Amino acid sequence: MAPVGGFAVIGAGSDFKGKITVSVLITCIVAASSGLIFGYDIGISGGVTTMVPFLQKFFPSILRKAAEAKTNMYCMYDSQVLTSFTSSLYIAGLVASLVASRLTATLGRKNTMVLGGCTFLVGAAINGGAANIAMLILGRILLGFGVGFTNQATPVYLSEVAPPRWRGAFNTGFQFFIGIGVVAANCINYGTAKHSWGWRLSLGLAIVPAAIMTTGALLISDTPSSLVERGKLAQAKKSLAKVRGKNTDVEPELADLIKSCEIAKVANQEPFVTIFERQYRPHLVMAIAIPFFQQVTGINIIAFYAPVLFQSVGFGSDSALIASIILGVVNLGSILVSTFVVDRYGRRFLFMLGGIQMFVCQVAVACVLEATTGVSGSKHISKSYAILVLVLMCTYAAGFGWSWGPLSWLIPSEIFPMKIRPTGQSISVAVNFATTFVLSQTFLTMLCHFKFGTFLFYAGWIAVMTIFVAFFLPETKGIPLDSMYTVWEQHWYWGRFVQRQPSQNLYDGK
Repeated sequence: MAPVGGFAVIGAGSDFKGKITVSVLITCIVAASSGLIFGYDIGISGGVTTMVPFLQKFFPSILRKAAEAKTNMYCMYDSQVLTSFTSSLYIAGLVASLVASRLTATLGRKNTMVLGGCTFLVGAAINGGAANIAMLILGRILLGFGVGFTNQATPVYLSEVAPPRWRGAFNTGFQFFIGIGVVAANCINYGTAKHSWGWRLSLGLAIVPAAIMTTGALLISDTPSSLVERGKLAQAKKSLAKVRGKNTDVEPELADLIKSCEIAKVANQEPFVTIFERQYRPHLVMAIAIPFFQQVTGINIIAFYAPVLFQSVGFGSDSALIASIILGVVNLGSILVSTFVVDRYGRRFLFMLGGIQMFVCQVAVACVLEATTGVSGSKHISKSYAILVLVLMCTYAAGFGWSWGPLSWLIPSEIFPMKIRPTGQSISVAVNFATTFVLSQTFLTMLCHFKFGTFLFYAGWIAVMTIFVAFFLPETKGIPLDSMYTVWEQHWYWGRFVQRQPSQNLYDGK
């Protein structure tokens, strides 16, 4: 396998020359829009939790604490009930993502996305009309089921439909729409913050991205892999011809999908058992490590609590929301950068570049906060230093946006063979939600006790994950999904686990 013209050339397996067609472009954009609901929720939660009318109705103790004369700036929003509001979604998402493994195999990728959108829509309606904390938490749980289903199905859908040479670019679309959702939510929060009913509008408007992505998902066809897996060969051929182009001979690719599916059926094992076999050890390690590392970069926590964070370090309420919007726009722009370079320079290069950039920024933020607010956090930070924190945070968000943001969805969706792909993606999303739950439950308490050391905590993890990628993640750019076994066979460490055993191999039948 050698890099030629920026793309990997495969020495084994099938290399089908899928090209970018109008159909595949539209299909992938519509599918990627599923990221809107997750992004909207991430952005809306942090903003709503700084709105005084919302806090008066559901969390009055926070306002009492904020009114105290000598409040430590790091501890103002430390409330387990408030963090339960944010993090209840992630427990529900964790459960849903594991269930979604069966659903995507049985119902297909497309139908799982539709189910996720509908569930999210109901949750949004309940949250918008919430009269008490119980309704609020119930709405959050339904939102969690919605994002659990879509986050599991969408990256797999994109990886299966996209042409191999541009799989990275198409898959980053999911993270791009997450970014759009975050920015839209922050803008809505800014517009509604001054009204007593603003929090209801912010939470209730989540039905809009849910309706958009659900309608879109209804209009696209399922992936050829999913249709073959469910025995719908005529539909699979039609779907493949549509996304690959009318003049493309799809018979070899279809035959390969059928072969992979037949071999998987011969194995006839429970996917959750198969995935723990020795030959899939490297895949499983990546499915767990990549989403875990994505969350311990601290990005989602910073996105949830950006308004709270910026308010804590000296911005006013309006300024904090504007700062959050700026942060989201920077992240969005950097995801676009990733879209254009991920299939040229590869996944590893972006992972390491982004990791170094994020590490430097987190350490710098910790140093600025220590120097300006003191170890106790009781000193007031000046406006100029608050702006410096914002600049560092934006640089950090850019580093995440072209590395760990989109690539953490891409890698788990492209490394598994067909039979265990939904299971692998389910484990990956479940780990993502579990880690996010723990971090969102503990972040405000950690901020209160560790103070600026919180950012050093995340910096330490970023250093670990960058080293991990350098040594253990093989390059996967440009490689067809059915030929992915070659990257593990040729890896200096993982090769000992995945020596091909034809009788057991789920990738091909050769």
